[in-house]
Amino acid sequence: MSKRITLILVVIFVLLTGLLPLLVMFARSIIVDGHISLDFYQGLLTSGREWTLMGHSFALSLLTALLTTIIGVPLGILFIKTDLPLRRLFTVLFTIPLLLPPYISAVSWFDLLGREGLLAQLMGPSVAYTTSSWLFGLPGCVLVLFSTFLPVVILLTMTYLKTINPRLEEAGMLVSSWPQVLKEITIPVIMPGVLLAAMLVFLLTLGEYGVPSFLRYDVFPVESFIQFSAFYNFGAATAAAVPLIIITFFVLIAERLFLRDKTYQIRTMSDSEQYSNIELGNSRNWLMAIVGLLCISIVVIPILVLVLQSFSVVAYKEALSRAGGSLLRSVSYAVIGASMLTVLGFFLGYLIHTRAFRFWRAVDSLTVFLFALSGTVIGIGLIGLWNRPLTNFIYATPAIIILGYLAQYTVLTSRITISTLAQIPPSMEEAAQVAGAGWFQRLSLIVAPLAMRGLFAAWLVAYIFCLRDMGITMLVYPPGHDTFPVRIFTLMANGSTELIAALCVILIIATLLPLGIAGMMLKLK
Repeated sequence: MSKRITLILVVIFVLLTGLLPLLVMFARSIIVDGHISLDFYQGLLTSGREWTLMGHSFALSLLTALLTTIIGVPLGILFIKTDLPLRRLFTVLFTIPLLLPPYISAVSWFDLLGREGLLAQLMGPSVAYTTSSWLFGLPGCVLVLFSTFLPVVILLTMTYLKTINPRLEEAGMLVSSWPQVLKEITIPVIMPGVLLAAMLVFLLTLGEYGVPSFLRYDVFPVESFIQFSAFYNFGAATAAAVPLIIITFFVLIAERLFLRDKTYQIRTMSDSEQYSNIELGNSRNWLMAIVGLLCISIVVIPILVLVLQSFSVVAYKEALSRAGGSLLRSVSYAVIGASMLTVLGFFLGYLIHTRAFRFWRAVDSLTVFLFALSGTVIGIGLIGLWNRPLTNFIYATPAIIILGYLAQYTVLTSRITISTLAQIPPSMEEAAQVAGAGWFQRLSLIVAPLAMRGLFAAWLVAYIFCLRDMGITMLVYPPGHDTFPVRIFTLMANGSTELIAALCVILIIATLLPLGIAGMMLKLK
């Protein structure tokens, strides 16, 4: 009974934090002065701006998803199946942009290609004028988001390549060469995973606010944020957010119908089953040169530009003076959010893994849906639900920020928990149950200790995403409780180039340092 009650309470909590704010937001947009009205939606449709926003949003999302898939799949194959030199280092380096707020990359590219950037100093203002015009618009947004979300495709491709039975490829190698085997066997087998990665990049790009806002490219998240924050027009902001919800919903429905059964269960080959690497032969050097050039272009140079622009003790002193409190708050909120997400994800992952209820798929789909939504949509929903006198103890405190983290990022910890629990033999818990151990005892003494490495990984992932969050926090943070990413974004309007670059470098260090420490600890073990 304790198991059933606990899991039901967890599901109710997810519904209250994630789904209920969206329902309240929609209800408030169609009920005006006690009557049902669609004026906000009619105004958006008849203005013609709806179709401009739709075109911009789809163009950005489709181009980013297409480019990341075309580049990411070959990179994933090179990093997991070949003898490419430095492939592990390349994997780590390409992953770095995903760990940072996307607008950090936008700032670095602006410092390089802007009218007063490094390129202007080296090649003159005429060249910088051309590159700046190119950066502020669709091409610049695609460039930044491509570098940000490319790791999604690379990592998912590598994950699904590990699930292929090596005997299939070995059989193909008896009658053909590796290129033909990759074309006829490997890629078709992992195609559901590739499509899942492309879909995820499409949805993440569709909901991105920071980069289009910074590079002045009008899309739905920017319009929704402006309507709410600048005009405090809740109905118009919701009307601009609803298309995001609808598109996300139907994309996930398509994923559920066509891909879920093929991508949900991931079984990694054991070490004894692992295939041997593809020997690149004479191609190793020029392939490494191409991969290295791409890595330097979209990862190393942007970070190096920030470091060079901030190369001043005075800049870092000013950065810590003006945003030190925000940095401490960000780290504190990220630690609290990651801890709560790990606990919540553990119970949800257990529910989904054991299929404790018939509606386990619906719970899993809801968490994916909330993660794919724009942070601005979730933020507006949270304000609509909690901005009341009776709930001011939540709305006017950092608790509203933590609720936003729990609403959007639960899927990260639950999915990692599911993968971890899949590696634990069910007989372990069954034996404890036969011995008379209760459910909480089995979880605390058997399941949780065996899953500790996975839970630690889940905590780290949750910490990074909470630390980098800006879409939700920008809308809901109470006065005096702004986070470091929000502080950087607000200082861009009147801060010096050196100050902004220093702030970005500090955020990069705050994000990557825990990962470095965790990696060293795991190696020592």
